[in-house]
Amino acid sequence: MRIAIAGAGSVGRSIAGELVENGHHVMLIDRDPGAIKPERIEQAEWVLADACEVTSLEDAGLQTCDVVIACTGDDKVNLVVSLLAKTEFAVGRVVGRVNDPRNEWLFNESWGVDVAVSTPRILAALVEEAVTVGDLVRLFTLRQGQANLVEVTLPPTTSIAGRPVRDLNLPRDAALVTILRGGRVIVPQPDEPLEPGDELLFVAATEVEDAVREALM
Repeated sequence: MRIAIAGAGSVGRSIAGELVENGHHVMLIDRDPGAIKPERIEQAEWVLADACEVTSLEDAGLQTCDVVIACTGDDKVNLVVSLLAKTEFAVGRVVGRVNDPRNEWLFNESWGVDVAVSTPRILAALVEEAVTVGDLVRLFTLRQGQANLVEVTLPPTTSIAGRPVRDLNLPRDAALVTILRGGRVIVPQPDEPLEPGDELLFVAATEVEDAVREALM
């Protein structure tokens, strides 16, 4: 894919490096001359321009991109870039970085954002996932809040130990997608018995998360 990244700071460069290694064509855009460092990622295309200006984006060829990632350190800039990418250049997939969790509600279809990534929220979720046992932890939001990737680590005293997956009374809009057990990744089968310490990963609609929690009690 051809991917444009608005913001060539440390975050933008890290994303670009991963994407280049995966075989994608990456273009980094930044208006700060000090951020333009082609020697860091030689395979990427570097553009000195203001990503909030339509003419600059047109000259950079944003209309040819499959994905745009707005990942500057300024939420206002990321929203403007996302809106321009979607409305002016009809980019198929727009990812917006959220720096301040209080601004998450803005990062939606109205501003051209297909996927909002909140770094503070993700870090908080990873910390919770590492230390929380027995309760539901939301790891990632999918499709602008329509569904979430949630995790539950079964405690040593879990009452469902030894019971097969098919006995879980999950609500309609929730699915158990994998079981992490030690170093194994287990695709859940109906007869797979659950064990204390299992990490269960679900995809669930927001409104049924409480029902998922109750099913594991």
